[in-house]
Amino acid sequence: MKKILCIISILITTTAINAQETGEDNWGAWYMYFGTNKLSDKLSIHTEAQFRYYEKTSNFNQLLLRTGLNYHINPEAIATLGYGYITTDGSYDELPNEENSKEHRIFEQFILKNKVGEFHFEHRYRLEQRFLESMGETATQHRARYRLQVTLPLTDIFFLNVYDEIFINLQDDAFGQNRLYGALGVNVTENLAIQGGYLKNHFSGANYDRIQVGIFYSPDLRKKK
Repeated sequence: MKKILCIISILITTTAINAQETGEDNWGAWYMYFGTNKLSDKLSIHTEAQFRYYEKTSNFNQLLLRTGLNYHINPEAIATLGYGYITTDGSYDELPNEENSKEHRIFEQFILKNKVGEFHFEHRYRLEQRFLESMGETATQHRARYRLQVTLPLTDIFFLNVYDEIFINLQDDAFGQNRLYGALGVNVTENLAIQGGYLKNHFSGANYDRIQVGIFYSPDLRKKK
């Protein structure tokens, strides 16, 4: 028992030291927009923008822009091919004249949905081909992701949303990161929802606490008869 407590103490101390250098001891925030724009019975366009900060309203960390074409196989299955552009400031401190890293990303995605009682389950499988550029150097990496999301309607307006997502590198160390998320959502209209919640972002050597605010807007762009 003493050995276990000693190991836990060392891990906590190490995490605290790293937090002073990476901003782990600060609550950051992600402000996000997601859109699904229906073009036909089978096709829709995914649009997405995320603004991520080391602190709640300052110290920029990452801008993520993503889009894709969805093919709706049926109401419970969706296949997507998409592209993302990401620019990242990997340092916690705002350093003058620092060059941010850039990434062009291609992804393939498959979503399966099912319902058990009042619980709505969504399984998201994603493969990513990542083309990275930093300080004049380039690299190509490949990654797989799996997210299990559960949504529970509380009323016609309010709902709970939780998910866990694991990232697996297809080169070097397999474990990339894990994201655990929980939020309260509000259905503003039939096509508009807002979520506010908490994300625990775990890496091999770091943990980040993030507030998330997300807007989900899904207008139907099909021509009405």
